[in-house]
Amino acid sequence: MKIEHVAFNVTDPNDVAAWYVAHLGMTVARKIEEAPFTHFLADSSGSVMIEIYNNPSDQVPDYRSMHPLLLHVAFVSADPNADQTRLEAAGATFAEEVKTPDGSHLVMLRDPWGLALQLCRRGQPML
Repeated sequence: MKIEHVAFNVTDPNDVAAWYVAHLGMTVARKIEEAPFTHFLADSSGSVMIEIYNNPSDQVPDYRSMHPLLLHVAFVSADPNADQTRLEAAGATFAEEVKTPDGSHLVMLRDPWGLALQLCRRGQPML
């Protein structure tokens, strides 16, 4: 089986989706114009999607209070420091940076709504 998408209940799916498109290179594969304002966002490969929506039948998690290792969305980055600078200028905040013995460079940020994002330059690419 192949994963189609991972979904996130957020407070303002229209703004979150617009930010991911503008700053993370994602594209809108499908969206619903009325509540729950669902957006299916595809990554640059076109083979992985995340779903952003607001469904009041359940709570929006307090992403900001979660440790980034509990939940994060990881993006391949050729230059994590340059992407960090660019994303911080767009409202992201720094969480942590790790360089591993295998040459991997990982930068953890939070998007403007608190969801953790990881920028990954692997010493040995995983995909």
